[in-house]
Amino acid sequence: MKKLHKIFEERFGEGGVHYSAPGRINLIGEHTDYNGGFVFPGAVVQGIHAVLKPNGMAMVRLYAADLDKYCEFAIDDEQGPSDINFRYVYGVVREMVAKGVAVKGFDAVYGGDVPLGAGMSSSAALESCFAFALNDIYHGTLDRMTLAKIGQATEHKYVGVNCGIMDQFASMHGRRNCLMRLDCRSGEFEYFPWQPDGYRLVLVNSCVKHELVGSPYNDRRRSCEHVASEIGKNKGGVETLRDCTWDDLERVRGVVGDEDYRRARYVLGEVDRVLAVCDALNRGDYETVGRQMYATHDGLSKDYEVSCDEIDFLVDVARRCGVTGARIMGGGFGGCTINLVSDTVYQHFVETVQHEYKERFGIECKVIDVEIGDGARRVE
Repeated sequence: MKKLHKIFEERFGEGGVHYSAPGRINLIGEHTDYNGGFVFPGAVVQGIHAVLKPNGMAMVRLYAADLDKYCEFAIDDEQGPSDINFRYVYGVVREMVAKGVAVKGFDAVYGGDVPLGAGMSSSAALESCFAFALNDIYHGTLDRMTLAKIGQATEHKYVGVNCGIMDQFASMHGRRNCLMRLDCRSGEFEYFPWQPDGYRLVLVNSCVKHELVGSPYNDRRRSCEHVASEIGKNKGGVETLRDCTWDDLERVRGVVGDEDYRRARYVLGEVDRVLAVCDALNRGDYETVGRQMYATHDGLSKDYEVSCDEIDFLVDVARRCGVTGARIMGGGFGGCTINLVSDTVYQHFVETVQHEYKERFGIECKVIDVEIGDGARRVE
């Protein structure tokens, strides 16, 4: 990112250090992280880049190159900037200090190429980039999972999104040509090689932008917590839906109401689907992987109700074109579909989905071929 270095030198002088953290995709396991379930993400090559340098003051000075916006705040500022674009960095700084890292004033220029509003977690990439950088520059000893949790805490406390850990985890722990199964209850994770012969992962950005702040995202989480709470009244050790069985859910069906029941039903099914995908990958069975992806979309659309007309249309086109698997990816209400596409139908699918989507909605969708990349790092 020579452009960022040039901007940094023009604004703050020489000596800036380059850090990067990626966005992510999630093959399967959506809305399960805050329910203690499994997720199956991978980092992508697109990410957030930042050039940083301590400035010897008690001030943080930030320039967001993509937005052409400048901000500064004191290290001990208890309110922070009002602009949401800078509260991510402010929150990371506050959380790093709370963890004992001796963060001082610094200058930074940042930008990136994660498509905004596409469900690829540009915010987690931003948090991970700065958390990793500050831990490195100020000689912190925090491990990657702790840094991921700092990003999560930033979303909770400073942005107002009650998110799970998956996005920050993937941005911190990504490994080239590997996907990861994360157990969000225990924090244990395992790498799975991802180099499918004859298939590729393709995102289709609906270009319908979802906003998670103040959105129905938090409502879905409350539904899940309500069901787990009701089950926990008669069963010990229940903290999240991950601790519940299908029989547990059926026992409270008449108590929790139809909407909360359907949302919990989706989550329990998704936990099962992630494990089924792991077994299928160990067998090299990508057709089963695809079927599970379609089942996930059906659940997200009908039971969890986080899809929309544009996304459902993209998945329908994928089915008609013979795409192996497709589903909505991310928080919902727009963003991308993730598609497992065989090489034999790739060109037909891309041409068809671009033409039919434009014809139906008057919007041009964007096709993004996925390349799985590395996690947060210092760029030499």
